[in-house]
Parts: sequence; structure tokens; C-alpha cells
Amino acid sequence: MSTITHFVTAEDLLNMPDDGTRHELVKGELLTMPVPKHTHGRVCANLIMILGIHVKANDLGEVWGESGFKLESDPDTVIAPDVSFTAKHRITDPPGFVEGPPDLAIEVRSPGDRTGKVQRKATMWLDFGIRSLWLVNPAKGTVEVCHANSDRQLFHESDELVDDVVPGFRVAVSKIFE
Repeated sequence: MSTITHFVTAEDLLNMPDDGTRHELVKGELLTMPVPKHTHGRVCANLIMILGIHVKANDLGEVWGESGFKLESDPDTVIAPDVSFTAKHRITDPPGFVEGPPDLAIEVRSPGDRTGKVQRKATMWLDFGIRSLWLVNPAKGTVEVCHANSDRQLFHESDELVDDVVPGFRVAVSKIFE
């Protein structure tokens, strides 16, 4: 007996009607996630504003919120970090999803996220060639910065976050959680 598996494609995902939930695609499998809660949204908005002001003022590239990146094909993988940055020289404006990873992906942990799930997603981003990944934990007031070269650094609310992937960027970690 054979089983026929129907993989969802990036095009299928792009053409899905808005059903009020978030979707990602991992190796052709459609993943559905609940809509983020208030704290998650506030932290994402803070990050978009703080990072966006610096990026625009210095003409460094683009900052996006929940935009999809197509990371592989056949079967397709399309994931959307909570916040992302792509350097100016790498920006494309496709009609669908951007091909390849951003330079920086930021994932904000929700209260229901299990550590294993967060680490699997971090590994996936790093395996797909992201230069830097920030794992933001509002409950602990921390930001873990993971670089492609396997360096990891944990920043607390009393620290200043610096990441050379975004040239000249510095922010008090406490500002992210205000």
C-alpha cells in the first residue's frame, strides 16, 4: 500500500485566503500558529521601530515584520520571522516571497513556546544561512544573539545590545521590552 503525500507549495501558501491565523511552510508541510498576544505584538513593534529608525537613518536596507522568506524548494520552505532586516545591497522586491534568508531574523518567544521548538527554529534559520538571529524572551527580559559562526551571546535588560550585522546599531535591551 502506498501513501500519496500532497505537499503545499510556496505558491499555494501565497494564494491562501486570510483565515486569521499565521502559516509557515516547512518542507512542504503547512504549519499553523495562533495569532500572537499583546506582549508579543508590543515587543515586535518596539523592535521594528528601534531597528527601523536606525536602518532608515543610515540607509542600510529594509526592516520587515512577519514577511515570508522562501528558503528552499521541492518541497518548499517559507518561514516568516517576527522581525527581519536585509542589507541594502541584497534587497529584491519579488511579487511573492523573498528568495533566501534575511541578514537578521528576530524571533520573539511567546509564553506557550517550548524551548525545543525555539531551538529547532533557531537551528533551521542558521542552517539556511542567516547571518544573525535574535531570540527575544519577554518573560526573562533577554535577547540571545546567535551568529552563523556559532557564536552566541546572551543580553539582559541591563545590557546594551550590539550586532555588527546591522552596522552601528546599539540599543539598551530594556528599551525592547518597554
